Amino acid sequence: MSAPSTIHYFDYKYSFPLESGATLPGFRLAYTTQGTLRQENGQSNVVWICHALTGNANVSDWWGGMVGAGKFFDPEKHFIVCANVLGSCYGSSGPLSENPATGEPFYHDFPVVTVRDIVNSLDLLRQELGIDRIHTCIGGSLGGEQALEWAIDQPDLIQRLILIASGAVASPWCIAFNEAQRMAIEADPTWTERRADAGAMGMKAARAMAMISYRNYDTYGFTQALDNNEQLDDYKAATYQRYQGDKIVDRYNAFTYRLLSKVMDSHNVGRNRGSIPQALGRVKSRTLVVGIRSDLLFPPSEQQFLARHIPNASYQEIDSLYGHDGFLIEFRPLTALIRTWTASLDVAQPGTVRTNPA
Repeated sequence: MSAPSTIHYFDYKYSFPLESGATLPGFRLAYTTQGTLRQENGQSNVVWICHALTGNANVSDWWGGMVGAGKFFDPEKHFIVCANVLGSCYGSSGPLSENPATGEPFYHDFPVVTVRDIVNSLDLLRQELGIDRIHTCIGGSLGGEQALEWAIDQPDLIQRLILIASGAVASPWCIAFNEAQRMAIEADPTWTERRADAGAMGMKAARAMAMISYRNYDTYGFTQALDNNEQLDDYKAATYQRYQGDKIVDRYNAFTYRLLSKVMDSHNVGRNRGSIPQALGRVKSRTLVVGIRSDLLFPPSEQQFLARHIPNASYQEIDSLYGHDGFLIEFRPLTALIRTWTASLDVAQPGTVRTNPA
C-alpha cells in the first residue's frame, strides 16, 4: 500500500446554500493532493478522483491498485486530487461537526445534502486550488454520480470523464436498499440520543444488509462456503456479516451513514434540467462508462443508458466475482480498459470516438 498522503483542509467561511433550501454556515473539506500541478495552453494534468459512500480523501487507502508510483494514475505524471465529501466523517463537515449556532455537534440536525450540493462544494475547492481544467475526473458508485453531475453542471471543465458502476438516477431498487438500512439504524433504541455513538448497533445491521447488495450470490458461494456438511451454527457467511458490521462501527458513525445514504437517493441528473436524456446530452467530456456484469446494485443496464445518451461516450464492461464492489477490487481489468480507451483518444481526431452499446 502507498504511503498515506498529507490531509489538507479547505475552510469555506461563507453561508453555503443547499439544494433543499437549507443553508450551512460554511463548511470544511478534507482533501489530499499528489504530484505537481501543470496546466498551460488549455492542457491540464489534473486527475480528480471522487470517492464512494464510506471512502475518504486518502485515495491510496482504498484504490492503491489504481493510484501511486508506477500505477495508471501516477503522481510523477498527474496532479491527483481527492476530497472527502461534505457530510462525511473523515475530516469534512458532517453531523458530528460543531454547529456554530449551538456550540455542540449537529447530530440529527445536520441538513439534507444532495449529490449536487457535494459537487458545488468540490467546485469551490477546485477554485481554491487554482485548477482551471480537469484532465480526468473518475469515480465509482456515489463517486461516479459526483463526476457525472460535475460534467453536466460545467460542460467545459472536464476533458475526460470515467464513470464506473454508476447511473443517471437513483433507482427504486437502490433507494429501497438504502431505506432498509436506515430503518435498521432507526430501530436502534439509542438512535434518538444526541451522542456520537448513537445508532451504532443499528449501523452494524445496516452494513450487513449493504454487503448483500455490494456482492452477489456467487461471491458468497465462493468466499463463504460451508466448512463441512455437519455444521449447525457459526457459518462463515454469518460471521462475515458480523465482521463487516464490527468494521464499520470502528471507523464510521450512524449519523454520517444515514446522511450519505440519503445523498445517494437524491441522485437524479434530470432534476430541474428538463429530462434525464437532456441533462446527459450536456456532457462535453470524452466519456468512458464501465459496467460490472455481476453488479446487483447498479446493474449494467444503467451504465448502458448513460453511454447511449452521453455524446462521445464509450461503454465497456468487466466481469467480476465481486459484484458492485468490483470497482474497488478489479484493478487490472479496470486499468486495461482505461489504458486502451485513453490510447484511442490520444491518437484519434476529436469527435471520432463513440462506441455505444447496441
